[in-house]
Amino acid sequence: MTASKAPSFEFLLERDDLVWMGQNTTHLPPAPEVLAALELSTRRHEFQVYAPALGFSRLRELIVEDLGLEGARAWVTDGAVAGLHHIVTSLAPTLSKVVTTDPGWPWPGRFATVQGVPVSVLPVYSPEAGFKVLAEQLAAEVTERALIYLIDPLNPLGSRYTREELEAITTLARERGAYLVHDCTYRHFAKGHTLAAELYPEGTFTTYSFSKWLGLAGLRLGAVVAQPQLLDRLTEVPSNPLGAGITAQRAAIAGLEVRAAWLENLTRVNDLNQQIVKDVVDTSGLGRVLVWPSHGNFLAVDVSGSGWSADGLCEAMLEQDIFIRPGTYQSPGFGERFVKISTSVPTAWVRRFAAAWEDLAKNGQAR
Repeated sequence: MTASKAPSFEFLLERDDLVWMGQNTTHLPPAPEVLAALELSTRRHEFQVYAPALGFSRLRELIVEDLGLEGARAWVTDGAVAGLHHIVTSLAPTLSKVVTTDPGWPWPGRFATVQGVPVSVLPVYSPEAGFKVLAEQLAAEVTERALIYLIDPLNPLGSRYTREELEAITTLARERGAYLVHDCTYRHFAKGHTLAAELYPEGTFTTYSFSKWLGLAGLRLGAVVAQPQLLDRLTEVPSNPLGAGITAQRAAIAGLEVRAAWLENLTRVNDLNQQIVKDVVDTSGLGRVLVWPSHGNFLAVDVSGSGWSADGLCEAMLEQDIFIRPGTYQSPGFGERFVKISTSVPTAWVRRFAAAWEDLAKNGQAR
């Protein structure tokens, strides 16, 4: 199976017994408060009404409070990726280039290419560099008026940046007059995470997601957070002037209001599941975990040298109703070397995964 022949999400949704471990989405039973908010909003038929263009004020306040970015403001978007799209397209006329990574999230680079903005892609599949881009690597590519797209923790590998590394990167950005997009989609799973906006507030856009930690992927809700004068550059002509979905915003408010208790359970389950995955990978001899501990809700497993291709292994797992993702989805340069396995799911799913992985290691024919 090649990346172009990957199963569609619509096809996967038709499989009732599927183990969803390929999207980094959370599949634990939702918090009762979130379900109650969804039900109340639906009963009130709020889906018939447009939302405020920038999002409900309560939600915007809670997002900024969650990040702890004093003086910043939030704009609620139709998923974090919509915010990324608007950042790139709004700034495109003034940008010299966009600098991103491989592996990484490819869409901001694609958005830039459509706008005619040059894109530099830096390789980060390197244990010596900790599977992340460092300031000295960026220094060769970042020009005046560039945009640095930094995913932290890094999807799909699970690495995260130290405060010292971010200080070096933000110092470079300030010296070059560059923008920084700090994609913090997986921040809630990270240990010791630092926000670039604390170090470079005047030039940093922070993107925020509800798809992963709160499990609202299908409701499409995220945010862009920045200092007011920076955020104004985006919201003068917002991409969603009629507002993100009201029902989704009600659920997000409820989730943020019970954030502490929810995250305590979520991270406990995620940590347990990651240990189960690592144990079976280590004992099976099929692959090796690249970043441990992972700072996301996923693990990347290098399978190069095993005889399996990333796509072939994912195809074989799907035949056993286990959906994991090949690296080819996010990495043109290194994708055939690794697979990505999501872990913020019921532990029973992870045990099914482990049994299927072990079976392939013992009895499967490499593809």
